[in-house]
Amino acid sequence: MIQAWRRVGDRLSLYLPVLLMGLLALGTWWLVRNAPQPVASGTEKAVAHEPDYFMKDFSIKSFDATGRLKSQIEGSVGRHYPDTDTLEIDNVRMFAVSPEGRITRGSAKRALSNADGSEVQMFGNAVVTREPFVTAGKQPQPQLQFQGEFLHAWPNEERVSSNQPVVLTRGNDRFTADSMQYSNLDLVMKLQGRVRGTLQPSRTK
Repeated sequence: MIQAWRRVGDRLSLYLPVLLMGLLALGTWWLVRNAPQPVASGTEKAVAHEPDYFMKDFSIKSFDATGRLKSQIEGSVGRHYPDTDTLEIDNVRMFAVSPEGRITRGSAKRALSNADGSEVQMFGNAVVTREPFVTAGKQPQPQLQFQGEFLHAWPNEERVSSNQPVVLTRGNDRFTADSMQYSNLDLVMKLQGRVRGTLQPSRTK
């Protein structure tokens, strides 16, 4: 009889570790399931499209590595939006000069500029003027002016475009189009849509 109980005890001792591990796993699962959930800190609030600072009657200038003035933007009121890092400007006036000395000016009722002023969208009575210039060994280039309700300018790249009707004046010549793209570096103009032009005869001595 004693030997029989010993055999039963030996068998139980073999399964005892397995039983203990099972009980431990079951207890751990129960604790995890019934443990209180951590208090949520709340979802991150989306950054609102609201200005974080204002400027009045201001002027922003940009210089190259040698200290030469590259561009300047002025306005009556400026609003900076941190979510897009853009500056909205009322009554904007723009000035830019290329490394070769070519001068571009612009103005509009309102503008939206990126952080460094290298890209400016101009709205309402927008005007961009490239002053006349002379390149050695080439024909002099007359004044070139763009007018429209919307102009998109890249002053550093000397590019202007618009997806809305524009009026182009080149010297004494005048063109209108539904949209346009212009690169002063390549001296390439693309006029699209209903294009009309008035060419004045050149004067010869």
